[in-house]
Amino acid sequence: MNSTELDAGQRGSGTGSTDPTGTAPADVVADSLKDPVCGMAVTPASPHSFEHGGRPFYFCSAGCRTRFAADPARYLQPAAVIDPPIEGATYTCPMHPEVREDHPAACPKCGMALEPEMPTLDEGENPELVDFRRRFVWTLPLTLAVFVLAMGGHRLHLFSADTQSWVELLLTLPVVLWAGAPFFVRGVQSVLHRSPNMWTLIATGTSAAFAYSVVATVAPGLIPAVFTSMGQVPVYFEAAAVIISLTLLGQLLELKARSQTSAAIKTLLGLAPKTARRVEIDGTEADIPLAQVQVGDMLRVRPGEKVPVDGVVLDGSSAVDESMLTGEPMPVAKRSGDPLIGATLNTSGALLMSAAKVGSQTVLAGIVQMVVQAQRSKAPMQRMADRVAGYFVVTVVAIAVLTFFAWGLFGPEPRWVYGLINAVSVLIIACPCALGLATPMSIMVATGRAATQGVLFRDAAAIERFRDVDTLIVDKTGTLTEGRPRFECSVPAEGYTDDEVLRLAATLDKASEHPLARAIVAAARERKLRLERITDFDSASGLGVSARAGTRSLLLGNRALMQQRGVAVGALDAQAEALRATGASVMFLAVDRQVAGLLAVSDPVKASTAEALATLKATGLRVIMASGDGLTTAKQVAATLGIGEVHGEFKPADKLALVKQLQAEGCVVAMAGDGINDAPALAQADVGVAMGTGTDVAMHSAPVTLVKGDLRGIALARTISQQTIANMRQNLAFAFVYNALGVPLAAGVLYPFTGWLLSPMLAALAMSLSSVSVISNALRLRGARPVD
Repeated sequence: MNSTELDAGQRGSGTGSTDPTGTAPADVVADSLKDPVCGMAVTPASPHSFEHGGRPFYFCSAGCRTRFAADPARYLQPAAVIDPPIEGATYTCPMHPEVREDHPAACPKCGMALEPEMPTLDEGENPELVDFRRRFVWTLPLTLAVFVLAMGGHRLHLFSADTQSWVELLLTLPVVLWAGAPFFVRGVQSVLHRSPNMWTLIATGTSAAFAYSVVATVAPGLIPAVFTSMGQVPVYFEAAAVIISLTLLGQLLELKARSQTSAAIKTLLGLAPKTARRVEIDGTEADIPLAQVQVGDMLRVRPGEKVPVDGVVLDGSSAVDESMLTGEPMPVAKRSGDPLIGATLNTSGALLMSAAKVGSQTVLAGIVQMVVQAQRSKAPMQRMADRVAGYFVVTVVAIAVLTFFAWGLFGPEPRWVYGLINAVSVLIIACPCALGLATPMSIMVATGRAATQGVLFRDAAAIERFRDVDTLIVDKTGTLTEGRPRFECSVPAEGYTDDEVLRLAATLDKASEHPLARAIVAAARERKLRLERITDFDSASGLGVSARAGTRSLLLGNRALMQQRGVAVGALDAQAEALRATGASVMFLAVDRQVAGLLAVSDPVKASTAEALATLKATGLRVIMASGDGLTTAKQVAATLGIGEVHGEFKPADKLALVKQLQAEGCVVAMAGDGINDAPALAQADVGVAMGTGTDVAMHSAPVTLVKGDLRGIALARTISQQTIANMRQNLAFAFVYNALGVPLAAGVLYPFTGWLLSPMLAALAMSLSSVSVISNALRLRGARPVD
């Protein structure tokens, strides 16, 4: 049996990812089955099974199997009208991102309809919003009619009291049984899943008011005399109808507001062009859908067009506007051999390019995936809200029961009527959703805003932690500097020539990924030097490289590597120090453990680095440079940029140790780097910041990526972090205060002092607006100004 044979009702909430066809691996399916009656996890090995509609279902016990066999539709009925499944999509809950399904369903924890994890540009209007709007519009006139009759019917003298109750019953039936059906289904499922939530309270309160009124209308003799008022048994159909209509209105407002939180992702998705112009081998050109572009295709990008995919310029020159992805306002000059990022805008000349990355491998796709991942992650601050929400519903139900009996035993006449109404008000006004949405909405808006400005947060914890950072460690090459080094010169030892030193160094470096290595190889090829075939290549991350070329053993790296391998470099010390004093990076070349020469490579400081560091230091941030380069070179660059604390010739283990040392001193450390040698420190730091222009390993090790590799992004990330945490605290404070004040007010604690009682209808209005208020406050982050 494969996963496509399983009904949606038996998929678990933690099934993990799916393959592009939407079919989960068999081992995942086996571990993710659920008993459709009680929700417990089961496996196909369970002895209790039942086949329905040609599909097998598994149960935890014979009792659950019996109940399912008696009425399968009851347990398979969907909780809400939702989208048909999107092939290969993953569905998740806005409040509980750990809930993941490969098909539309309702969240087993909060009852919300799951939504696609990855929004699409053509997904149309939320079907749940459409369904709720239809239910609201069609039943609103009935609700208004019931409300008018209940409030003024006795003055209009249209019906007798008994007849009016029957008329209100007939008008309320469609509102409660049809318009409110999704709420009752979610309420029942919350009990079946042992996860009480807002729908538990709404379903309980509304059904109590409605059921009591039905009995009072159909069989008033069954109602105890203590519930009578002025010789009649009062009914509360208007309360049930108005609660349903106001809850629908609140859901409409909430769904509309929630849809805006994915606007940033849709903006990113909209950057990609729909077509690409492919150049065939015979020179003919044709526009093809973007999805048909393959790696290696030659593509024409005309002036004013967007670059379709990531690739390399083959011919032509132009200026490309990359601001939509990097936040860099100035167009970047591109010529033959330069890389291109998909979705950026070609402003002037025509370009012929080769496609290097397509589909989900492009920079744009990676940015979207990282934003989605961050938006669905939980901030540590949310854990407190989750703990409170876990006890919230049970506490509210207990308060409602206490309210009912307190009023019934000690309140004024009609005591039990007051008890019933106030208990219903308590159930309705309580809003666990305001707590649950307090931080996820802020995170979704903040990550989207950051992504459009070239800062990618991998998870919510990074956003929350960034504001507390007080120490920043920066690598030099590729972080402070451009990361595009230029070969300056080579200094041969006795018995070697300049070209021979460069040729042997390039022979070694052609297998290395380091920017300095690329500069050396490029210089050798420019001189048309013949590079040898090498074997036994080994990279000592942060130190250098080694290999064998024929019978010779080659070693290229810094002084620390030479000392480690027992190579004496004293004869070239003076020349090395002189070159380092100019800011150049110096590498020694050894052949068969004898120094053969040195090579100098310079890497210009980024134009934006000085401004970025000045901004960061102005906020009180302590900046430390830790470089694998020579100490003299590192100090020269640090002096230029005004960095007071410098560490040179640092191996990856040294950078890691520095991070740990600072953390032990009580510092909250951010590490900014771009290379493989930075990965351990990036992972250890409280917040790792990778340069988007660096290696994949660095980006995978860090929870924050600066797309352009511009350190000004760190200042922006801190600003967004500060604003987001402030916004989350506002939301949580509002949710706590709202419930702390609303529940006692609904229970009638002010009645002895003010004579105030809260109608269930007003309670429903307050409950509906509370979640909308939290979402609206989160949306303010989209236009928030930088913090001074």
